Amino acid sequence: MNSAYFWPIPVASIIALLFAWLFFKSMMKGNEGDETMIRIASHVRKGAMAYLNQQYKVVGIVFLILTAVFALLSFGLKVQNAWLPFAFVTGGFFSGLAGYFGMKTATYASGRTAHAAKDSLDAGLRISFRSGAVMGLAVVGLALLYISIWWAILDTFVDAASQSQKLMIITTTMLTFGMGASLQALFARVGGGIYTKAADVGADLVGKVEAGIPEDDPRNPATIADNVGDNVGDVAGMGADLYESYSGSILAAAALGAAAFMTVENGAHQLAAVMAPMLIAAAGIILSIVGIFFIKTKAGATQKELLASLEKGINISSILITVASFFILKWLALPNYLGVWGAIVVGLVTGIIIGKATAYYTSSEFKPTQHISENGQTGPATVIIAGLGVGFISTAIPVLAIMVGTTLAYFFAAGGLDISNINQGLYGIGIAAVGMLSTLGITLATDAYGPIVDNAGGNAEMAHLPPEVRERTDALDSLGNTTAATGKGFAIGSAALTALALMASYYEAIRISIGQAIKNVGTFTFPNGDVLNSATQLESLGIIDLVNSYDVHLMNPKVVIGLLLGAMMAFVFCGLTMNAVGRAAASMVDEVRRQFKEIPGILEGENEPDYARCVEISTKGAQREMLVPSLLVILVPVVFGVLLGVPAVVGLLAGGLSAGFALAVFMANSGGAWDNAKKFIEEGNFGGKGSEAHKATVIGDTVGDPFKDTSGPSLNILIKLMSMVAIVMAGVTVSFSLF
Repeated sequence: MNSAYFWPIPVASIIALLFAWLFFKSMMKGNEGDETMIRIASHVRKGAMAYLNQQYKVVGIVFLILTAVFALLSFGLKVQNAWLPFAFVTGGFFSGLAGYFGMKTATYASGRTAHAAKDSLDAGLRISFRSGAVMGLAVVGLALLYISIWWAILDTFVDAASQSQKLMIITTTMLTFGMGASLQALFARVGGGIYTKAADVGADLVGKVEAGIPEDDPRNPATIADNVGDNVGDVAGMGADLYESYSGSILAAAALGAAAFMTVENGAHQLAAVMAPMLIAAAGIILSIVGIFFIKTKAGATQKELLASLEKGINISSILITVASFFILKWLALPNYLGVWGAIVVGLVTGIIIGKATAYYTSSEFKPTQHISENGQTGPATVIIAGLGVGFISTAIPVLAIMVGTTLAYFFAAGGLDISNINQGLYGIGIAAVGMLSTLGITLATDAYGPIVDNAGGNAEMAHLPPEVRERTDALDSLGNTTAATGKGFAIGSAALTALALMASYYEAIRISIGQAIKNVGTFTFPNGDVLNSATQLESLGIIDLVNSYDVHLMNPKVVIGLLLGAMMAFVFCGLTMNAVGRAAASMVDEVRRQFKEIPGILEGENEPDYARCVEISTKGAQREMLVPSLLVILVPVVFGVLLGVPAVVGLLAGGLSAGFALAVFMANSGGAWDNAKKFIEEGNFGGKGSEAHKATVIGDTVGDPFKDTSGPSLNILIKLMSMVAIVMAGVTVSFSLF
């Protein structure tokens, strides 16, 4: 191990966790308010932790079963890497830990944000944003610490004939670690999304539309469950999602770097290529912390000024990482380091473009969302039609951005677009994903900040704080809606680039599995009849050779079948999760109606509703409904690989990526636009609160809730998890394919 390359990585991870702890301690010193505010915050905190504990129990059982299966494959049948069972469990544990830290912070921060908003807008922004930064820094710190620990372990214990082979084995083995993180992220996203939207829909339909009471009114039995849902869906779920993207992009780029520079003498460039994504991520942590300290605002700031304040911190971090990555690559002395640096810049710019496009289509400051609000005057049907239209059109810019970004990243790293230097071109795509996620410490903070200020507004409403406090929290909340929508776009874009890198890495996993087969039986026969008799022959094969040996092309019906199944998976998955929200929301609506009818004095404010019952309904509904769609994502790549082999799996991943990416953008942007169209009317436009236009946009927002907070975000993980499962199960696909 080259200590000059390695040690900055764990040091940066520890610095991230140290600052996360300092921000948490600083937040905890803040005043949580009067007795009523403390009681409300306590309700939310207890509900969130009760949900998370229950989810971890269910997920723990699934993890135990899968770990036993992996142990059988690894130690019994010997077709999988022996490290897989341990890596799977620890990957899921660290992902869950990141979500837990973020949610614990958020549930303590909301009441303190509401109290700070009594003093000034800036005080509220500072405490809420730095609390959100706890999530951002915990995610990047834990991910990089996890990678550092496993790198040190594998470097110590993996034995190979040469340094180049050793790096290939280590990086490909580490790729399998991502499956545990991906599975935990999917459960967190799907379960949290079902929970939060069941509560939100129930609270809106019965509270706002039927009873005509304001949002976050303490008379609404689903209000506490709704506030709990903001935390379990948008904090714990988003944290687990981006933890998985962040670590997956680093590990995929490292594996592609090992493959791209494997033939370089003495492996010097190979080691540099492997370490580059980790070192860039480490620099990004430090520069994200720098950017966090630039975020502040003044009293009476407009939405434009608030957004500019957040963008200032992100832009500073992005500019600094652009400069820092140039010097890191030059220090590593990578061949064509300027081209690789260009790929990193492309990743950063692609992320910015997707974020800007998302803001345009979802913010009430722009015409698309205002057009939806205007349609509220003619009823819910035209609101829904307009929102669908905006969502469909909004896919164009993100898809084009990924197309151009992928092409340029390949071009810069490979020195052209032909396939003669394909390994370095694929490395460029992988490191572009790292570039996009390099400042995740601050970009995720802008997303986690949103649910904190949303809950702060609820706390202010339920505690009957002065109107100016609610005005300040509403201003911060409106900003949070914009940053949340932008964050979802960013998460979707990073998922697409990461999934592309993982698809390329799948071939390296196939190579390692073929090597294991040769080791077990002495020979290996490809579907086209080619035979390998030694590891030396295998090392000479490039990715194009593997593609040809497995007949991976569009004239192979197995590939076409895989493409169709992958596209279908995205739609079926969305259907399952949408129906899950519908069933859970129906139970919530029935319960809220029952309480209004059977508990006297609720609407008059004389009796407190049974908040705990609504929390229980959302919790049970989420746990019950999340299993089928989550397990389907695991089973399909495995079963399909066993039935039709490598060509079908490659088709499956390509189909899932292309359809899933566009569908995720559509759903996230439609949902965000519907939400902000409602808020645009609540600001006094087209009749304001209580008007027919307002009621119509509330219906649109209710339809959009599972779009933007359940199905859409979960698709990010679907396209990555299918790739991770394919990589992890490559040994089974290679050894046991039936046809």
